[in-house]
Amino acid sequence: MSEHKPVIGITLGDFNGVGPEVTLKALAGGQISRVCTPVLYGSVKVLSRYRKLLNLEEIQLHSIRTMDQLIHKRVNVFNCWEEHLEIDPGKATPEAGNAAYLALKTAVADLKNNMLDAIVTAPINKHTIQNDAFKFPGHTEYFAHEFGSTDSLMFLVSPELRVAVATGHIPLEKVKPAITKDLITKKIKLLEHSLRHDFGIAKPKIAVLGLNPHAGEDGLLGMEEKEIIGPVISELKHKGTLVYGPLPADGFFGTGNYRKYDGILAMYHDQGLIPFKTIAFENGVNFTAGLSMVRTSPDHGTAYNIAGKNTADETSMREAIYLACDIVKNRREHLVVPIQPAPQSQP
Repeated sequence: MSEHKPVIGITLGDFNGVGPEVTLKALAGGQISRVCTPVLYGSVKVLSRYRKLLNLEEIQLHSIRTMDQLIHKRVNVFNCWEEHLEIDPGKATPEAGNAAYLALKTAVADLKNNMLDAIVTAPINKHTIQNDAFKFPGHTEYFAHEFGSTDSLMFLVSPELRVAVATGHIPLEKVKPAITKDLITKKIKLLEHSLRHDFGIAKPKIAVLGLNPHAGEDGLLGMEEKEIIGPVISELKHKGTLVYGPLPADGFFGTGNYRKYDGILAMYHDQGLIPFKTIAFENGVNFTAGLSMVRTSPDHGTAYNIAGKNTADETSMREAIYLACDIVKNRREHLVVPIQPAPQSQP
């Protein structure tokens, strides 16, 4: 890994989606290359095709097959396959899914070998990427598996707000039984640790949302807040964590109350992601917290409907790269301090 300017691996994702487009647009102009060394995992043939299609020929691509060929002042492209693959923007194909997996697998191997400081992942198609080695709902679960983490946190980040989810890619019917004291405790601790050591917030304020409408309405609409979420918050608050709730989710976002907190823990995927994407769709970033490595991603999907049309907004990809650089810097300063319980405070 670089001792100073971080080396950031960027996987192209599904090359029939907007991944190549937003990646090239984000790198255009050279600003990102001033703060990190980008390494694109995919194919120089694919990127050259999109570079011509998008009229971005000024971007110079440096093709490499091993990391010792890296040039720190260039946009490096690690070729993950040699054969010619048909590029068909807007189409979900098995070839594009397999290519997305090869790019991801190669980047992860380089990260494990300390050749990269972080990975930024362009969107994949969660169906076409499936194979014997990738049987996961998404990137988050794949990285947790590859880096031996039993606990990780899907964390959506923007300049306006930061939202994590207690339960990730699971069906709604499985959310309620998944909400336990152990789970909520772990997720709050992961969130606090990430806010301190990934984002440099010394004493973060955390809001925890309720599971039920109106946060249970004092048991009238559900007991999870009184029996599970509330007791965990009280216990952690007693130990010194600045955690508040459980709070009703609707009014919390509608009134702008989210602005008072450094981080928010939602109970399930859509409870957190719908308001987040409403407020911060263009510049939102998906960060997998709780891992030993740094992984970010733009907060959007393959967007097949606009792929290849030169209309995709690259802001989220650019912010994902910058956030990866910032987290690498913050972790270096904190020396990746392991998670510790909050200090005891006097009642």
